[in-house]
Amino acid sequence: ARSGDPAVILIDTRPPAEYWAGHLEGARHFDPFPFHHSDTGDVGMNEFNGQLAWIFSALGITGRETVVFYENESGMRATRGAWLLEYMGHPSVRMLDGGLNRLAEAKLVTTPVTITPSNFQGIPQTGALATCRYIAGHLGHQEVQIFDVRSDEEYFGERIRARYGGAIPGAIHRDWRQALDESGAFKPVEQLRAEFERMGLRPEREIIPYCQGGYRSANAYYALRLAGYPRVRNYLGSWGEWGNREDLPIEKPTRRRIHS
Repeated sequence: ARSGDPAVILIDTRPPAEYWAGHLEGARHFDPFPFHHSDTGDVGMNEFNGQLAWIFSALGITGRETVVFYENESGMRATRGAWLLEYMGHPSVRMLDGGLNRLAEAKLVTTPVTITPSNFQGIPQTGALATCRYIAGHLGHQEVQIFDVRSDEEYFGERIRARYGGAIPGAIHRDWRQALDESGAFKPVEQLRAEFERMGLRPEREIIPYCQGGYRSANAYYALRLAGYPRVRNYLGSWGEWGNREDLPIEKPTRRRIHS
């Protein structure tokens, strides 16, 4: 993407203080972090879709441009922003792999950006989304694999961030940051693919990553897609929804004790 190209919109997803301290020329600001949503029922998703249409209209997105999201690395903010817009049916969404860390020579500016609001409606792409009902209906199906990308402490129920601790039954677990290299960029495609396959994630199956609120799992969504997994759904509600429900099954993983 070329800064200043009218066919390209840059979206800086860092916290406001970092954006105003210096951003790429022309970049608009959208911090997706406060934008939580943990109700993937029909009513909740209708509300969510309306909120997204309003946000992307306020950012001046029309659907005719290429939109590039960035932060300091290939983190959960940029991937969350990219996934939200892709979910809303935008045909040309990108993320700056490695983020500003890879653009050490880039000139950052503090110039305010003038935005002309649009009327972006979008068409939600349900194939990019996993809802609570969808997962509950596919537990145990051979064609669907659940991928828990939270920390070890969350997965093993040692850090509980909902009514209940634990995991979605049958989930394969690995911390989301394991998909990144030391610089914060995604690992090479072949390495990602080999690591995912070694964990038991099968490219011919549908993979559903989840975390606490659909942010880290958005990063895993793109890591899997990058590695050549064609069918991936991000569980938007994640444990913030599943772990607060009384009516859903929960697995209680235990750490393996290594005896010397």
